[in-house]
Amino acid sequence: MEAPSFNRTNNRWKKKHSSNGRSSSLLPISLLFLLFSLLFFLSYKLISNSLLPFSTNSPPAEPRRHCKTLAGEKFLWYAPHSGFSNQLSEFKNAILIARILNRTLIVPPVLDHHAVALGSCPKFRVLSPRELRFSVWNHTIELIRDRRYLSMVDIIDPSKVVSSHGVRFIDFRVFVSYWCGMNIDLVCFKDSNKLSSLFDILSQCGSVLSGYSGNEANCLFALDEDCRTTVWTYGKDGEDGALDSFQPDEQLKKKKKISYVRRRQDVYKSLGPGSRAELATVLAFGSLFTSPYKGSELYFDIHEAPGDERLQSLIEMVRFLPFVPEIISAGKEFASDTIGSAFLCAQLRLLDGQFKNHQKATFLGLQQKIEFLKHDGSLPIHIFVMTDLPEDNWAGSYLEDLAKDSDTFKLHILREKDELVARTAKKLAASGHGMKFWSHPQSPVGMKKLCQPPLFPDILLYIEEAVCSCASLGFVGTAGSTIAESIELMRKHGACLD
Repeated sequence: MEAPSFNRTNNRWKKKHSSNGRSSSLLPISLLFLLFSLLFFLSYKLISNSLLPFSTNSPPAEPRRHCKTLAGEKFLWYAPHSGFSNQLSEFKNAILIARILNRTLIVPPVLDHHAVALGSCPKFRVLSPRELRFSVWNHTIELIRDRRYLSMVDIIDPSKVVSSHGVRFIDFRVFVSYWCGMNIDLVCFKDSNKLSSLFDILSQCGSVLSGYSGNEANCLFALDEDCRTTVWTYGKDGEDGALDSFQPDEQLKKKKKISYVRRRQDVYKSLGPGSRAELATVLAFGSLFTSPYKGSELYFDIHEAPGDERLQSLIEMVRFLPFVPEIISAGKEFASDTIGSAFLCAQLRLLDGQFKNHQKATFLGLQQKIEFLKHDGSLPIHIFVMTDLPEDNWAGSYLEDLAKDSDTFKLHILREKDELVARTAKKLAASGHGMKFWSHPQSPVGMKKLCQPPLFPDILLYIEEAVCSCASLGFVGTAGSTIAESIELMRKHGACLD
């Protein structure tokens, strides 16, 4: 006699296969296989939830709705990616958009180097905005869980744009505590049972915020536009909706089966007052990275606002946003106390990406600068070396030649384990700059800093840039490196003199 709990299923099988005796004979085996598969799936799900609470990059199938309003406050969120310099560039663009649309900017963390990658805009091959947002969400929760979280404004000081232009900021952790209705610090608990439920809520919450469940009136407007279809502009007459000068060529269209058309869209007209986006509590972009390409911009073309003097002033201000005082002070201290003399800074990017194929050209610029200093200056020449090439691998390189000639050259290197770096990281962790820019009478849920004590953040790169800004004998940087561009900007604005 068959078990009652399977009567309906068995009846369907019998009706479907009534003319086939052999199929009916296989029925018990099939049911046992299905039951075994179900038990295996449930066991796997339980194990994966307890051991890997947030390892998936796929959103939940049926996410819960999360939409917490905050006394009429409206927010802007975006998905940073790639290295720190690219993330800083996106942060500057986000400040401008937040000001144009009168929204509070959700300040992201500094992501691990290339933990999230966009792809190639010129080749029309990038992650979709929702995929990018969810990847950033997942990595951000990992940073909180691992106690390695460092806000962008823990490193970069935006206080001038707050005081002079009224730009509003909220830390991502504070925002998530509002949006998800939970204390984000709880992710640092070690209780696997609690973590499983907590990460499930966070995954669903992040899925909604990323736009996987679609836009919701008065709650979320998640943009699907990216660099394949759109170049954002502001206040340029006749450009709203016009075709951009850069389009995919015919060969690329055929090879990749591309049907994209790039248009120039005014960010205020498209997303400001009177638009569907303007009603939403949260406006979510994907990437905000851009760069010049073939006479156009890849995604964001707001470099001037002749019709808006206040915005033009902000555009000029965000071109250079300084490091926080702790980092600048550490750079000055190393320059004065450790180097203790006029010095040259050499920023040599030799291993990452395209730069590993141009090591000779990178060293050539340094050689030429050194030869000039040898003829016109006193010896030894002090050189601060900032490079991704480990000292153990200097053998056979120009750096080894310099290091061996100690009568002519005195090389200085800052290491991650140096006392100055550790001390500065400890100061940054204690300063809590990221939490200082949100002043709202309504307090977030929890936020009792349960993740203390924090692991000290990796800040070597930022202190190195600060040291290079103090190099009185000059600076030699790697051509095409965004790090070199950042140092040049610091030197131009006299960061070491402030």
